[in-house]
Amino acid sequence: MNVDRNREFADKTVLVTGAGKGIGYASAILMAERGARVIALSRSQADLDALSHTIPCTTIAVDLADAAATLAAAQQALQAQPVDLLVNCAGIVELEPFLDTSIDSFDLTMAVNVRAAMIVAQECARCMIARSEGGAIVNVSSMAAQVGTPLHAAYCASKAALDAMTRVMAVELGVHGIRVNTVNPVVTMTPMAQKVWSEPAKSGPMLARIPLQRFVQPDEVARAIAYLLSRDSSMVNGVSLAVDGGFQAG
Repeated sequence: MNVDRNREFADKTVLVTGAGKGIGYASAILMAERGARVIALSRSQADLDALSHTIPCTTIAVDLADAAATLAAAQQALQAQPVDLLVNCAGIVELEPFLDTSIDSFDLTMAVNVRAAMIVAQECARCMIARSEGGAIVNVSSMAAQVGTPLHAAYCASKAALDAMTRVMAVELGVHGIRVNTVNPVVTMTPMAQKVWSEPAKSGPMLARIPLQRFVQPDEVARAIAYLLSRDSSMVNGVSLAVDGGFQAG
């Protein structure tokens, strides 16, 4: 059966966290282009305003480091309209050597990258189960979940935790027709990545390990996310999909 990509998600509502920049921004735009109704969460109201001038969307500004605020934002999103699809994309990175990684930065990274994803997914999954129509969730992880990266102790730990939580979600929610997967990109040229990988001395050795010899663009990750949300992946559940140009094959 041929699928009209322009109308692929025409009857669906997608909630995207971290929608103000990078992969989340690209995902929100792509899902809207393919017909979805978009609810966008981001810390920055200015970023959300910019997004809303690009696509029709409902926006909610929230600091996902705050558990109570995260729960309230998720509940507010679901009051607006039931959610069929979820993209947990919000994430932060604090660059510190392992021996100098502070408790505060570790806790903050885990709060945003893992705890917030859990809270939002719990609320969305409860809504999906109540409607008995299934659904799909994509948690945006990283190749850092499997590969140790200098100065990224907290970040690597958070992404490994996100992958592990995703597998549990896939097992427990699958019986309700809800599929849960991760995408695991190599370095993606988002504003967050620019501050880490803009220097040739840092980017050169990493690029040398990627057979395709370049970093990933946000829209390439967004297309992988759309695949995992779509009917094309109807039997894909509990996987970590590498979007890494062959990085892990080497």
